[in-house]
Amino acid sequence: MEKRRDFIKKVAITTGGLALGSKAFSFTAASYKRIIGANDRIHMAIIGLNGRGGSMSGTFARQPNLMINTVCDVDSRTIPKVQKSVSAITGADAPKGEGDCRKVMQDKSIDAIYIATPDHWHAPMTIMGCQAGKHVYVEKPLSHNPHEGELAVRAARKYDRIVQMGAQRRSSPLAIQCVEELHKGVIGRVYLAKTWYTNNRKATYLKPAAAPEWLNYDLWQGPAPRKPYQDGLIHYNWHWFWDYGTGEALNNGTHEVDMARWGLNVDFPTRVSSVGGRYQFKDDWQTPDTQIVTMDYPGRVSLLWENRSSNGRKIEGAERGIIFYGDNGSMDTDGEEYTQYDLSGKLVKQVKKQGPAEDAGLQGRNTASPSLGMDSQHVANFLDAIRNNKRPSCDVELGHKSILPMQLGNISWRVGRDLHLDPKNGHILNDPEAQKLWSRSYEPGWEPKV
Repeated sequence: MEKRRDFIKKVAITTGGLALGSKAFSFTAASYKRIIGANDRIHMAIIGLNGRGGSMSGTFARQPNLMINTVCDVDSRTIPKVQKSVSAITGADAPKGEGDCRKVMQDKSIDAIYIATPDHWHAPMTIMGCQAGKHVYVEKPLSHNPHEGELAVRAARKYDRIVQMGAQRRSSPLAIQCVEELHKGVIGRVYLAKTWYTNNRKATYLKPAAAPEWLNYDLWQGPAPRKPYQDGLIHYNWHWFWDYGTGEALNNGTHEVDMARWGLNVDFPTRVSSVGGRYQFKDDWQTPDTQIVTMDYPGRVSLLWENRSSNGRKIEGAERGIIFYGDNGSMDTDGEEYTQYDLSGKLVKQVKKQGPAEDAGLQGRNTASPSLGMDSQHVANFLDAIRNNKRPSCDVELGHKSILPMQLGNISWRVGRDLHLDPKNGHILNDPEAQKLWSRSYEPGWEPKV
């Protein structure tokens, strides 16, 4: 026990210090108080290069007055691929390749980081970035569990950093217009939002194996308790295992629920309930493939999310979507385009996108992605917030408020009952068993602290 305390003491965050696994690094006040001027070039690091990160590196590379200094991943195979693609876009030298995010944090030339790692890394790396003086764009979900979400908000405020969560609809002019119309009362008092997601995912089976030589598996696990490597987990199926992922609820539900909460104009719920299970297959998934989460908010307002990960039949003719119900009609949206109906279901108004459906940086992406055509807008909003020292469109606090009810939905599902909550902050009331899932167990020395 004494050795463990000594170890943790060595890596603990101190004033002006940053705990990074097994080492502490110090940063001066000047290193994170520097204000970037409107004409200054922003220097970025991209962390997490497989899939989403690889695509978004191109989106960042196309932004004016921005340089990608470093691309970083624990998978050594992907670094040269992204270096080459970024260089091809910019026409400049390839960015530096790095295998350890902790070294990225040490680089004082980097102003901001983009995080596209597995969920269990999102909040700890966001906190590390803020402590190192970096602004942060972190993909959804902001955090793996509610405790981490609160820490991320605290870190952004304490270190006065811009933190943007990747809920791209928040920067879409059409989505903003849709929400403004709802808030003006075009369908009356909005009392219910129904959201959904469907897919046709297959079974997942994990097999014990030796970690491949191209993967730094210890660093991939990072804050999570150490477990033996298994084939089939990396690079995507970690989503369905509680040590690393948050299930479909936060993997895809975040997008619809964030906009639904925005449209309903609510903060924290008073009650959350969830039912469902792993019904389609008897495999190694730990999270549900079939799930309904209901959220009650003050003022007689509810939000519903329905998911079928392994049965792709569409709901209301769409793979994913949102319907707002009011006392004078309803409104459907995919997050940009929207359609208004009266109480009898008669079409009142339809608003469609103008111009190309996707920007140049996103060719070849999955057409079911809710972010097509919105990534550049959301990145531009993040960079504008940095240059003008203002809150971004999906500020860390907004992100936390949107993912918390879905995290609570997962907790409700795991304990098998409704959760009653404090509407001031979403904290669980009078349920010690559920409260244990408010946070998680960490690998010693990796506990995030602010």
